[in-house]
Amino acid sequence: MESDYAQDRRHGYDLLDRQLVHALHVDGRAPFSSIARVLGVSDRTVARRYARLRSSGAVRVVGGVDPTALGAVLWLLRVRCAPSATVAVAEALARRPDTSWVNLTSGGTEITCTVRTESEADSEALLLTRLPRTPRVEAVSAHSVLHAFYGGPDSVVAKLGPLDAESVAALRPPQLARRCGPVRLDDGDRRLLAALAVDGRTDFEQLATATGWSPTTVRRRMTELREHGVLYLDIDCDNRLLGLGPRTQLWLSVAPARLEEVGEALAAHPEVAFAAATTGPSNLYASLVCPDQRALYRYLTTRVAALPAVTHLETEQVIKTLKQAANRP
Repeated sequence: MESDYAQDRRHGYDLLDRQLVHALHVDGRAPFSSIARVLGVSDRTVARRYARLRSSGAVRVVGGVDPTALGAVLWLLRVRCAPSATVAVAEALARRPDTSWVNLTSGGTEITCTVRTESEADSEALLLTRLPRTPRVEAVSAHSVLHAFYGGPDSVVAKLGPLDAESVAALRPPQLARRCGPVRLDDGDRRLLAALAVDGRTDFEQLATATGWSPTTVRRRMTELREHGVLYLDIDCDNRLLGLGPRTQLWLSVAPARLEEVGEALAAHPEVAFAAATTGPSNLYASLVCPDQRALYRYLTTRVAALPAVTHLETEQVIKTLKQAANRP
């Protein structure tokens, strides 16, 4: 990555933009005044920068939902299609409320996506009936996520962002107590999470209007959902803000006795945005971002090559992303 941010400037981004994105990752609902104080600029400058980045689609704070906290199952799907049907099938998957990260890979003949299913019946209906019988779908491979080593509220922004530890500590909100036990969502919760999925910085008055609750109730329920691990704040951002290129997906086979060790090592790599143990022929999956093809080659031949007990590796570069994060329950 170019240390003088020349690459960022070519795309209209600079160091302050990167600092702002990092600050929002630390606390997606931090007041602009708090961010301005840490970054050493005016409130107006922060507000103006965020408005520019938000309106251009370069940055968006979103309310993410961890489906496993609701008892749902997370699947990674690989759907191979006839070339003429790939885009149509991918667009149909992207329209589903239970999908995220819908990508075209493998020269445009394969779709990968994340799907949340609420029950065994939902899983069977999608994986055994709907997708296999979709015209021009040639094969479906489903991998259940058993354990996430990195992802969800974690992000490459935390690894690659320019803020120092002191600045991060100044922005970090108080740690919430962790609550255990089942969580049931009512219609108000669903309206709240849907509004936050569109804009995680939506103010309490607007959220009150969307839910029919009072602002005090909204604030309390948001805290409860975060304490239960259901809700977290995430950042959708243009990879070029961090000097990064397209995503690459890794499917690895690892000796079971070394799976946790390798998964944790992989999660620690700066390039890795998501890593999880899965079912299927490959038992470890990772999504990573590198600045360019040369950096990807170096990563594969150094960091990945040094991982122990890897018996097979498959790489797929993402050609196009039709849908990103922010699952809606």
